[in-house]
Amino acid sequence: MTPKTDKPYWWEAAEPQVADGGPLPEKADVVIVGGGYAGMGAAIPLARAGRDVIVLERDRPGDGASSRNGGLTSANIRWSYSKLKAKFGEDAAKAYYAEGVAARADLKDFVETEKLDCDLSMVGRFTGAMRPEILDSMKREAEIMQRELGIESTVIERKDQYDEIGSELYHGGIRRTDMGGLHPGKMHRELRRVAEESGTKIWGDTGVTNIAQVGTQFDITTPKGTVRANHVIVATNGYTDKGLPWLQKRLVPVISEMIATEPLSPNLMNTLMPRRQMHGETRQLGHYYRPSPDGTQILFGGRRYDDDMNAARERLRNNLTSIFPDLSDVGLSHHWFGFVAFPMDQLPKLTVHKGIIYATGFCGSGVVWARWMGQKAAYQILEREEAETAIGSQPFRAIPFYNGNPWFLPVMMNWYKIKDRFSGTLK
Repeated sequence: MTPKTDKPYWWEAAEPQVADGGPLPEKADVVIVGGGYAGMGAAIPLARAGRDVIVLERDRPGDGASSRNGGLTSANIRWSYSKLKAKFGEDAAKAYYAEGVAARADLKDFVETEKLDCDLSMVGRFTGAMRPEILDSMKREAEIMQRELGIESTVIERKDQYDEIGSELYHGGIRRTDMGGLHPGKMHRELRRVAEESGTKIWGDTGVTNIAQVGTQFDITTPKGTVRANHVIVATNGYTDKGLPWLQKRLVPVISEMIATEPLSPNLMNTLMPRRQMHGETRQLGHYYRPSPDGTQILFGGRRYDDDMNAARERLRNNLTSIFPDLSDVGLSHHWFGFVAFPMDQLPKLTVHKGIIYATGFCGSGVVWARWMGQKAAYQILEREEAETAIGSQPFRAIPFYNGNPWFLPVMMNWYKIKDRFSGTLK
């Protein structure tokens, strides 16, 4: 079933706009490479501190994942707390999860303090268990997180899940009330507005082809000219290209795509999504989905397995109707995609290499992590106490035999599909 448009649903209300700052300056205090959430998150505190800040963006600012994502404010860590603790130790696990709590709270505070028009609503998130035994493991994990981290969640038995979701697919699940959703297109538009009002200068259609260290400074080369800067922050994530070879060898870009249903009746929405909350599931290649901000459509996303866009769209639609059979005859209004990025260990990264600060590797949870980590990068330059972070405590290693072309991705995706078929377990 062909959708009406392949533009992101979010662009109906907030399509990214061009940015032409005119001739590039020869010098700046800070150059930020990448004009998404992370780039704007870094620019705002730097500009407000009086620094001369410019943002260089290869496309339109916000044209990437910042205006294409699902808008779920989760700050997920790909590893469960128990697995993270077993691999990296209790202190590291607690620090990562505590930072997720702090990052979510900071986002909410920032939106409210700055009066951002981005439809933020802390409606909660329900994660469905694919098998009965998975619900048992989710219960144990919830108890551990409550006891060791103070993170509260509610176990939903299968008999009670119809208050959460109108689906027979799951075997109960977990509800978290500290999560919610926003309109990602509007969020970026507002971040850009605040950044520019704070004094940030932004250049779109200005990709970076090289960064060279010159003494204690850096020359940032673009087709429009070269800028010398005292500091550089790289925030390109899933849109990193060969102009940034050190980073490109450390990030795997993965296509994440979404579909939007045509508007549904209020009665059907009340049946399928009675709480109008965010949703996820325990499959390795699980889906994320939610109501539209106005509560009239369902937006449904997941990872793409291959390059066939039509097959990918039908796969998404089939998975949507496996959760909600009532939607089998409903048309689609939108289908779109963007790139997320994963480091080898699937943990977000804030690191410094040869003086350049990298805020990246959000692992599909950049709605919260990207702005937070961009802000942390800015605090490092400003030498503030708030720069302290657990993110980046693990090494940012290059991926063996990899130069930016993820040749191994189809094999990995097929492996995850097999695991989902036979287990559906939490990582």
